Amino acid sequence: MNQKHQEDLSHIRSMMERSSRFISLSGLSGVFAGLSALIGGLYVYQLFKVNGVEYFDGEYKLYSVTLVSELIYTGIVILICALTFGIFFTLRKSKKYNLPIWTTATKKMLFNLAVPLLAGAVFCLALVYHEIYVLVAPATLIFYGLALVNAEKYTFSDVRYLGFSELILGFISLFCLGYGLFFWIFGFGVLHILYGLVMFKKYK
Repeated sequence: MNQKHQEDLSHIRSMMERSSRFISLSGLSGVFAGLSALIGGLYVYQLFKVNGVEYFDGEYKLYSVTLVSELIYTGIVILICALTFGIFFTLRKSKKYNLPIWTTATKKMLFNLAVPLLAGAVFCLALVYHEIYVLVAPATLIFYGLALVNAEKYTFSDVRYLGFSELILGFISLFCLGYGLFFWIFGFGVLHILYGLVMFKKYK
């Protein structure tokens, strides 16, 4: 009898989690988002070299309008790739396990994720407008970390660990100006891949 009650409670808990949290998120989304960031970051480094910019020489730099435009376009392409992989693997997981996607929890998660990200996007655009490029990489890491921590309550709780890791990395990079690309590649590339592999193994 006790065993039946435990099974019933476990089933109720599972149903409540499905209704209150977005659990269709796949670890493979993180892996491929990280790979996109790694490839994009390496491409950006090559862009600097082609344009005669020694990124890690520790000196203050002014970039041409053409180079800044290329960097922005590259960032947009990386974002599109990451979102595409995220949507693809999320749909695949939801179909495989018969999980609903567009739920109240999904809407709340996206809203809580979007607010810090939009604030960060505006802040970074202002930095670019005022040619304060050295703070762009730290700002993206910090606002992204805030977004993950803010959205964690509506998805897997493990997301908070990635969020805090991105925040810490962003804070460190504020005191290591001139090495933002390295921190950006590590935060959006390496950490995403590690997080994705852990999530995939844990929730596959």
